Amino acid sequence: MGRIAFHPASFLRSFWIPIWFRFGVIAFFATMSGFILGERWGYVTAILGLSLLIGFHLYYLKRVNSWLINSSLDESPPELPTGFGAWETVFFELRRARKRDQRRSAEVEETLNRFIEASSALPDGIIILDLADRIEWCNPSACTHFGLDLARDRGFLIANLVRQPAFTEYLVRADFSEPLHIPDPSSTLSLTVQFLPFQQNRRIILSRDVTRFMRVEAMRRDFIANVSHELRTPLTVVGGFLEQMVDQPDISNQQRARIHALMLDQSQRMQRLIEDLITLSRLESQSAPSMEESISARILVSQLLDEAGALSAGRHIIESHIDQSLTFLGAGEELRSAFGNLLSNAVRYTPAGGRISVALSASDAGAVFSVTDSGPGIAPEHLPRLTERFYRVDKSRSRETGGTGLGLAIVKHILARHGGRLDIESTVGKGSTFKALLPAARVARAALAA
Repeated sequence: MGRIAFHPASFLRSFWIPIWFRFGVIAFFATMSGFILGERWGYVTAILGLSLLIGFHLYYLKRVNSWLINSSLDESPPELPTGFGAWETVFFELRRARKRDQRRSAEVEETLNRFIEASSALPDGIIILDLADRIEWCNPSACTHFGLDLARDRGFLIANLVRQPAFTEYLVRADFSEPLHIPDPSSTLSLTVQFLPFQQNRRIILSRDVTRFMRVEAMRRDFIANVSHELRTPLTVVGGFLEQMVDQPDISNQQRARIHALMLDQSQRMQRLIEDLITLSRLESQSAPSMEESISARILVSQLLDEAGALSAGRHIIESHIDQSLTFLGAGEELRSAFGNLLSNAVRYTPAGGRISVALSASDAGAVFSVTDSGPGIAPEHLPRLTERFYRVDKSRSRETGGTGLGLAIVKHILARHGGRLDIESTVGKGSTFKALLPAARVARAALAA
């Protein structure tokens, strides 16, 4: 923005010329009165002229004073009065100064509005406190974090509005070198809060929602604990048998064969667990299948049904309703693993004599591979967590079936990599239905041979 040029010489000329002109006029009339009417009338004329000039200036001073008072009281100040002579120059400069102030005020207001708009868009909360720790301003995120309302709570002490003992202690202690973590009793919101010095004895409160981070951290701890537990059990069994064979080298061949069989079973269990962990890690590190191919639904499901029949060993009634004309575009081994996990889970968790139904159909939205069993069903509170690693509804039952607790987590990631999802429906005592949904872009129909 360009600066307004100011020339002192021109200002002085425009200001003093009318002043000296008026003094000249008064002196002229006073001299003429003294010359014509006598010296006394000359002085009287001079005094009257100067009085009129002083009154003229006092009148304009009063008008300027009234304007200044009204300007300080009113948000929209009145227009400056018009002047005469030197006062015209004064009012002109005042108008120019007011325009400069208005432009600067508009710039400051625009900057402040941009700051408020930017701060309102931040996910982190910001609260500005005054010298007495009263709220001056806060953004919407801070209102959400602390349950505040800026219009209602402005000017109130922050300690009276945030009634968390840990927050109050943090405020009183005044050691703000480390942020404060405030867990929410309802487990819906966890915050980190930090006070920052601002100007003299003022503070800014920064708050951040770390709920997701805390959940991930809890899942990480649970994952490490679960892996350790899952590996410790077979290792303990194998280690115990090895110690027995070392301490008792003369055990019978029959007992030795039994020990070998149990050790082999436990080592295979560890191998399955490690393979599933490697598979899950690979799926999480890649956002899309590395290699895609056209997969015949008829061949894929036929192989899965043969494997399910072998695993069931005639203990279940397995029926299928398959649209054999469908083909899939994707990673064959991954889809085979995902569908196979759903089918093998149904076989493992359905009691002998139960019924398992496998269906595959397509619509405009895509394809649905579903497995419905007549097993014990799953309570509603467990459904959202079934795809978590190592999550088990019945831990003892899961170990009896030989599962690693990673199957549904693998299914979820495989489907997500193919743009699909896993839906679960279950009723306690009536059974469950697991649906693997694939998008239409990965589904086609092939012409069947006659």
